[in-house]
Amino acid sequence: MARTRSKSDLPTKICPVCQRPFTWRKKWADCWDEVKYCSERCRRRRSSV
Repeated sequence: MARTRSKSDLPTKICPVCQRPFTWRKKWADCWDEVKYCSERCRRRRSSV
């Protein structure tokens, strides 16, 4: 049986647009190193900031 991790054990990054921390998500499992922005909204706003 798989052992679940608590949320505090997951890796985090700081979004360069909103300066807020965001945590690892399962959908980012294969591309976590390339993830820079916490959301689609921040990704779109990157050029204006």
